[in-house]
Amino acid sequence: MSGAATGPASEGVRLQKVLAGAGVASRRVAEQYIVAGRVRVNGVVVTELGTRIDPAHDLVDVDGTAVQLDASKRYVMLNKPTGVVSSMKDDRGRSDLRGFAREWPERLFNVGRLDADTSGLLVLTNDGELAHVLAHPSFGVDKVYIAKVDGRVTPQTISRLTKGIELDDGPIAADKARLLDASGTASLVELTLHSGRNRIVRRMMAAVGHPVLELVRRQFGPLHLGTLPAGAARELTKVERGALLTLARHEAGEKTPPASQETE
Repeated sequence: MSGAATGPASEGVRLQKVLAGAGVASRRVAEQYIVAGRVRVNGVVVTELGTRIDPAHDLVDVDGTAVQLDASKRYVMLNKPTGVVSSMKDDRGRSDLRGFAREWPERLFNVGRLDADTSGLLVLTNDGELAHVLAHPSFGVDKVYIAKVDGRVTPQTISRLTKGIELDDGPIAADKARLLDASGTASLVELTLHSGRNRIVRRMMAAVGHPVLELVRRQFGPLHLGTLPAGAARELTKVERGALLTLARHEAGEKTPPASQETE
């Protein structure tokens, strides 16, 4: 990976052409972005219109948001239904993710996992580098879950979840916890966590006396499930791709700053 732009006299593709080809803006508007100092190549602000880059190796961002230059990379959001394991091929014959990826010709794989009995947001991609970074145990991406739990949760219990509780594999605290409903025999709790520990939401809620009845992941980093129905999949929008790539580059130690951030 280059440390700076290729330069005006070297081989490569003009930066404004690359930006236009990536759908950032027309070539003329892209030139205005460059002159205004809004474009960086490998973390360095570039203002020369003659600058050429290597799209296969150089990293470009505009206003701090990463630009996808490799059109062969696919990024898909799936609302995984319950009863489906987070694998592209399950050796035990259970329902897996293959059916949700058939629409795309690329060989996609899942970023991280959700338990079979947990539904919600899962990312499918053929970008191995991004998947490795986002799925690594040390990666601290925020994940937001809505849990329907047994019993009536009190504000004191919510406070315990954020202050921290002790589990068999060590202490854990939710980054945020919010009681959405406690009007009946079950309660709805929203939990925000950056931990990637196994079945962490279920174990936390069981530890405070409220076993999980249903669990859905609504948010993964900057991605929100929105109104995507269970069992449906769609490609990420340009804005979503930019936010996800920005986050991944930052966590991988690149110089691109993270955008505002948004397994079980």
